[in-house]
Amino acid sequence: MALTSRRLGSGPPLLVVLQLDRDGWRPVLERLSREYEVVAVDLPGFGDSPALPEGTTPTVEALAAAVAEWLPGAGLTRPPVVGNSLGGAVALELARIGAVGSAVALSPIGLWTGPEAAYALGSLRIAHSMARAFVERPGWIAGHPIGRTVAFWQLVARPWRIPEAAAVGALSNLARSPGFEPTRHAAHSYRLRAFAPGVPVTVGWGTRDLMTPPHQALRAARLLPGARHVSLKGCGHSPMSDDPEQITQVVLDAIRG
Repeated sequence: MALTSRRLGSGPPLLVVLQLDRDGWRPVLERLSREYEVVAVDLPGFGDSPALPEGTTPTVEALAAAVAEWLPGAGLTRPPVVGNSLGGAVALELARIGAVGSAVALSPIGLWTGPEAAYALGSLRIAHSMARAFVERPGWIAGHPIGRTVAFWQLVARPWRIPEAAAVGALSNLARSPGFEPTRHAAHSYRLRAFAPGVPVTVGWGTRDLMTPPHQALRAARLLPGARHVSLKGCGHSPMSDDPEQITQVVLDAIRG
């Protein structure tokens, strides 16, 4: 299927899968583009990419399959891939099926119990309702540190520090992504299955992650014993917004290694 992507920089290709977090990725992508041709692709149903074909449930596996199908047409052959949250789970599934040369997964979903999934996805539903309520005037929320804190407390360790423009972009993206609700429903039953990666895999977890708490990293270590597991100091669920320099270095170390 046709997916929307943007390219930055030059050099070896680096695939970054985006969903609700593309504005948060911006400072990291700019840094990575100094050494790589960054190909940032919107997952089906998010950003500017169309949803999966009617009748196709947007499971993590289906989203990964859609990206894998898209790669050859984009001129990409087993590139390294990076993703956060849902994107992190997609990155791991791409590694599982051998579609990428390496994978970096930041706070991937799917390491949760049923109650943990209900909490995380329920909080996102509230955020979605808020974004839709203010879709015509997102600045009413994003224009003040208190509003940004209310909107992004579960995603970012220091939400009041999010630039207003990035907050507006994130709220607008959340409000207008047609894949959000069906993907949220499908994600509730997703659980990462153990596998021995055939390519280098790095899993990073924020020490201040409130959406998928850091103890889930212990489950990731058990299910992916061959992967490299790193702690993202002082970061929340979307660590790119908290510490772009740290996340850039984690990605670079993973790719170079």
